[in-house]
Amino acid sequence: MPSSVVHNFIYFPETEILRIIYQSGAVYDYFKVPLNIAEKFGKASSKGQFLNRVIKPKFRFRRV
Repeated sequence: MPSSVVHNFIYFPETEILRIIYQSGAVYDYFKVPLNIAEKFGKASSKGQFLNRVIKPKFRFRRV
């Protein structure tokens, strides 16, 4: 099921950066995200909820 919040995402394992492309077109990098968290995000039935509950509160980010 498509997300109403997340359009797409890319994980860079060498730098542990999770890049999220939002439906709005905004792009954010989340830093030092472990592979297991990125994998759980990819499998989450609600990416928006996972993002708000797990990723945003725990990882530094910046708009690209």
